[in-house]
Amino acid sequence: MRTPTGRSPRPVSRARRRAATGVAVIAAFALGMAPAAHSAHAAGGELPHLVKTGAIRAHMENLQTIADYNGGNRAHGTPGYDVAAKYVMDQLKRAGYKPVKNTYEFDRWVENSPSVLAQTAPEAREFVNDEDFRTMSYSGAGDVTAPAVPVAADSSASGCSADDFAGFPAGAIAVVKRGTCAFSEKTANAAAAGAVGVVVFNHGATSDPADTGPINGTVSTLSEIPVVGTTPEVGAALVAAGEGLEVHLKVDSEVRTESSYNIIAETKGGAKDNVVVVGAHLDSVPEGAGINDNASGVAAILEVAKQLPKLGTPENKVRFAFWGTEEEGLIGSTEYVEGLSQAERDKIALYLNFDMIGSPNFGRFVYDGRGELEGSTTPPSGSGAIQKMFEDYFSGRGLVSEPTEFSGRSDYQAFMLAGIPSGGLFSGGDSIKTEEQVEYYGGTAGEFFDANYHTPADDITNINWDSVDQFSDAIAHSVETYSESTLPVNGVLRTMRAQEAPTFDRSADLWLR
Repeated sequence: MRTPTGRSPRPVSRARRRAATGVAVIAAFALGMAPAAHSAHAAGGELPHLVKTGAIRAHMENLQTIADYNGGNRAHGTPGYDVAAKYVMDQLKRAGYKPVKNTYEFDRWVENSPSVLAQTAPEAREFVNDEDFRTMSYSGAGDVTAPAVPVAADSSASGCSADDFAGFPAGAIAVVKRGTCAFSEKTANAAAAGAVGVVVFNHGATSDPADTGPINGTVSTLSEIPVVGTTPEVGAALVAAGEGLEVHLKVDSEVRTESSYNIIAETKGGAKDNVVVVGAHLDSVPEGAGINDNASGVAAILEVAKQLPKLGTPENKVRFAFWGTEEEGLIGSTEYVEGLSQAERDKIALYLNFDMIGSPNFGRFVYDGRGELEGSTTPPSGSGAIQKMFEDYFSGRGLVSEPTEFSGRSDYQAFMLAGIPSGGLFSGGDSIKTEEQVEYYGGTAGEFFDANYHTPADDITNINWDSVDQFSDAIAHSVETYSESTLPVNGVLRTMRAQEAPTFDRSADLWLR
């Protein structure tokens, strides 16, 4: 639209629009008319009405097509990722944004061939890779056959202290139990004692597959010696073998310097010193197209970004981030936050994370900003206000929601470590739905929220569109809310930096301890 002068009209700010609306309402009452249309929108805001599930579905179908024609996935370093990034950038440009590639280099740990774990004495016994054991991410390379010695194997603090290795024979393989400290600590203590390898066995403390299966873990930075994580049964067998235990351990791995990029775009207007960051990871795992994980989150925030300018100039700047290499260990978001100066971090009011919103057997999960769940880290101040905003939104629609752990599994981690209030939504992944949760959400008890998680079956045919509809409305509501005011989250002063830095048990899917 053009004005009579030939110049485009200046966007109306939120404050001016609300003031104008108020005048219109008063005038309507003066004329005896009820402002019904305005009231209908006021309950949940305007943006949820503009963000349509059909448009989000179209984005997801397009990302599926991109994967289908580019090797079946959108993983880091693939044509699928590059084409998907071009699609996101093109859509943002059409909506008036100026998206940029935020590039970074990182050290990527690569396993060149399957690892080997076998008992060679007192009797021979082969263990199966991926069923009985897994290589710890960032395990050093090595091929050793040596005596294996349990280290405080009945303790939850097994291997957590240098004292545990008193009298440990140099040149042996340490067998330790998963427990209270990080795998990196156990490994460093073992290497300092002269160990040539480490076998960490799972504790089996609960029936959760994460506690009973082979450990999907990481030692965080490249270790000096090879490290694998096993099932509780493998650990019990090794410990029971006695003093004659000998083990063959082989890991063929290396670290390569690679590069990737995030896509970043922000609103033209809004306060530059109070920025709302909204993120979802763009990459998939190599195994498949990753349509729930995480084309669903990408499509939702992409459509929110496209519709947001229709509301006029926001009070606070909104920055949309499409993260790279999340599946490699939250690398894109971490590189982004660590690359900001302290002054730039201080300008971020809060971070909203959306990773999987279309799980086929879905639940309505809100990140635990109050830090009440056992598996949650202590969140930065203001995170609880974000949790309450989402809870109130769902409650206002007559929908049940539940908290989910802030455990370090997604891109909020780097923001929380920087002291930035964080929150978001999650429709469930590799945990099992209970009978009570069926009453809340429907679906099937005793099955995973997403049985297709990290498999080729995570495609467009296995999405719950009711979940996408409900979650995308909540996402739109949150972005509109915080684009107008972040008062309940960060107030006037950013006091959260006085808190102790949070610690996490996980980094993406990899256990740290």
